Amino acid sequence: MQAANAPFVPPGSGWPEDPATPDTPVAHGTGEVVELAAGASGLDELCARQSVCRACDRLVAWREKVAVQRRRAFADEEYWGRPVAGWGDPEPRVLIVGLAPAAHGGNRTGRIFTGDRSGDWLFASLYRVGLASRPTSVHAGDGQRLIGARVAATVRCAPPDNKPTPLERTTCLPWLAREVEMVAASVRCVVCLGGFAWQGVWPALQQAGYGVPRPRPKFGHGAEAELVPPPSVARRDPVLLLGCYHPSQQNTFTGRVTEEMLDAVLARARDYR
Repeated sequence: MQAANAPFVPPGSGWPEDPATPDTPVAHGTGEVVELAAGASGLDELCARQSVCRACDRLVAWREKVAVQRRRAFADEEYWGRPVAGWGDPEPRVLIVGLAPAAHGGNRTGRIFTGDRSGDWLFASLYRVGLASRPTSVHAGDGQRLIGARVAATVRCAPPDNKPTPLERTTCLPWLAREVEMVAASVRCVVCLGGFAWQGVWPALQQAGYGVPRPRPKFGHGAEAELVPPPSVARRDPVLLLGCYHPSQQNTFTGRVTEEMLDAVLARARDYR
C-alpha cells in the first residue's frame, strides 16, 4: 500500500543536497528571518536556514498543499515541499536571481530552477555558455554543477499563481541580502531574470552594502547598470547588473525570449571583467 503524500521532506532525512539537519534553526516570523540570516556563520549554514523557513503562513500552506495534491505527471514522486535555497558555486563570478520556485519545479525537485520548462531553458543556456557542467537540471543530486555561477531567488517558496505579495517579498529579503553579501567578494555580474527579480534585487544589493545608481534604471532585456562593490570587498572596479527577460513558457512560446537572446545575456555576464 502506497504511503500518504507527505507535505515536505524532513530536514536531514537523506534528500540529496539537503543543506539542513534536524537541528537547523527555523524562522517563524519576520524578526526571526532577520536574526537567523544575520547570524548564519557561513553560506552553507545560511542555505540550511533558508531551506526550513516557515515565516510566511500563506506560502507554507501553499507549498505543502502542492506537495500533497501533486500534479498527475508527478503523482509517484516525493515532493521537496520546503523553501528552495540558493544553489551553485560558493564563489561565483555570476549571480543569477529569479522570482521564486515553481510549484511543480523547485518545490518538487529541491533545486532552484529545476524541473520545469523555465529551468530547462536556463540550464541549457548556462551549459551552452560554459557556466554549467550539463545541459539539464532534473533533480537535486543529479550531478549537475554550476561553473562560476550561482542561482538564487527573491522569494524562496513557491507562491500561489507565481505571485508573492509585497509583504512576502519583504519578509524573504534578508535571506537574499545575506547571500548577496556572502558571495560579493567573487561576484562580477548579477543577472536578473524578469522584472520582479529586477525590483527585488535592489534592496538586497543595498542591504549587502553595494552602491547603486539613482534613479533606479528601468528593467528591460539587456538593460545594464554599474554597481559599486561593498566596502568589505577589496576590488573596487564596478559590478555589472544585467536585466534578462524571464524564460517563462509565455515568453519562450511567443518568441519574446529566444535561445540566442538568453545566451547573449549569459555570455555577457560570463565575459564581464
